[in-house]
Amino acid sequence: MSRISFSAAIAAMLMLLASASETKATPNCLRDNKPYRLAGDTMEWSMTIAPGADCIQGLRWSTMQIYKVEVTEKPKSGEIVLVGPGFRYFAKPNFSGTDRFTLLVVGKNRHDEGTSTVEVTVSRPNGPLLVSAVDHP
Repeated sequence: MSRISFSAAIAAMLMLLASASETKATPNCLRDNKPYRLAGDTMEWSMTIAPGADCIQGLRWSTMQIYKVEVTEKPKSGEIVLVGPGFRYFAKPNFSGTDRFTLLVVGKNRHDEGTSTVEVTVSRPNGPLLVSAVDHP
């Protein structure tokens, strides 16, 4: 196989994999989240997410090493999965109102080791949800 056709085959496989794993991740679901300091502090973050969607968020800031993340309070209207030094929250399809979960982050900020608690409040978008229907004869 020539070098050009091998590269084209790899590119085609990557495009196929990307289209097969389509997700409904909500872009910018966490806004204005302030960094924690790993100094025994507690941060309150807020997330806006549509029912049935998910949000992926990293927890590492530029001067930090994360040793461990654990869920200390699970959400009731969604699921949380820890992914490396971050998380992925999945809102249930019938999600309404607000949800909440709490994470404990253990690591090192510059030279100081410590922990922080991140409390995330989840709410639906304020605007109406757009629904489209296709009428089949």
